[in-house]
Amino acid sequence: MADNSSSGGAVELAPTAKILKCFSGSFVAGTIALLAYRLTISIATTFANKPIVSDNTAVINISSAVRTLVVGIVALGSGVFGLAALGLFLLGIQLTFQRILKSPASDAE
Repeated sequence: MADNSSSGGAVELAPTAKILKCFSGSFVAGTIALLAYRLTISIATTFANKPIVSDNTAVINISSAVRTLVVGIVALGSGVFGLAALGLFLLGIQLTFQRILKSPASDAE
């Protein structure tokens, strides 16, 4: 637990390192999301170009379900990393604005 009694209730400024971690984390998560998105498109295209050849309906149903699950899981990973990148970017912007808006007020006191 952090002890905030010494600050007197004032809002502490975010260190520059924390802001840079938000933006660098956003860049890394965005890169992973973009790579996962491209992987999703590649997998979906490969599955579309190689149709299921079988007379057994159970084989067709199971392979169709597996293909759907594979594409869905990769797409879900892409979406999760994309949302993480967006959230970290917005957090970095918020911390930057808090630092800009709070610094002149703390100097006046």
